[in-house]
Amino acid sequence: MKLYYSPGACSLASHIVAHEAGIPFHIEKVDTATGRTAGDADFRAINPKGYVPALQFDDGQLLTEGPAILQFLADQKPEAGLAPANGTLARYRLQEMLGYINSELHKSYSPLFKPDTPEATREERKAYLQKRYGVVETILAKQPWLLGDHFTVADAYLFVVTNWAKAVKLDLAEFPALATFQQRVAARPAVQAAMAAEGLIKSAKAA
Repeated sequence: MKLYYSPGACSLASHIVAHEAGIPFHIEKVDTATGRTAGDADFRAINPKGYVPALQFDDGQLLTEGPAILQFLADQKPEAGLAPANGTLARYRLQEMLGYINSELHKSYSPLFKPDTPEATREERKAYLQKRYGVVETILAKQPWLLGDHFTVADAYLFVVTNWAKAVKLDLAEFPALATFQQRVAARPAVQAAMAAEGLIKSAKAA
């Protein structure tokens, strides 16, 4: 399998989960500005949507959309416990959380990365994000991970999205449980490995 990624983008969550699960895979960097891959291929010819992540299987098929890729990867190694079993209420709780992160957090960051976004819109999005992080803070104040006492793909996704806060000058100081969560995830060997591979940190800690 090959994961198409852009350093630090939402594709980092899929990269982390592949490491967590111990799944053999390759990565190829995508320059989102030019639409070219590290191998100088036209990324839109590979994924017409034009954005990462995209997971290409050995037979050429492509799976896109982060939440779908995260669950697919988790299901390849169920013994890793990265996603509850299909058909259980716990699995739907996972999908509920992935949906929340995707629609309420992830997409709310998008206009903050655009230089031409009006200041009024920028401030409105920041206020919206702080309100939505309040829900997450309430959960993490009671338990170490989003679904309880076990790390799942939802935690990887939240970690990656929340890492964008500093880049867009979003103040999350009022969420101490979230800050502790970010530190806890960052210390995981799989997270260190994925971030090192993407050039986001100098080196991964030994597993």
